[in-house]
Amino acid sequence: MNNSQLTIPKLNHLPETLSRDGAVHLELEQGIVIFRASVSVQERINELLDKQKANMMTEEEERELLQYEEVDDYLSHVNRLIRNLSQSSQDNLAA
Repeated sequence: MNNSQLTIPKLNHLPETLSRDGAVHLELEQGIVIFRASVSVQERINELLDKQKANMMTEEEERELLQYEEVDDYLSHVNRLIRNLSQSSQDNLAA
């Protein structure tokens, strides 16, 4: 595993509309904990995407959507790290 896989990106801002309680939930996939956005966060993102498709977004909503995209990228990165570490541990045990 190289060092770039161990680097966690930094987030500069969280969306103001992001509820700090219940924003992320945990799921188990093949015994590995995976972080997912909550249903309410996913619904808000879908609302923003619908507005974007209809060209009805305000500048504030555009910033909000970009921030949600950053959070999604962050969670995806963390989930990849967890999967890679788990796979690396399994490979080391098998060796």
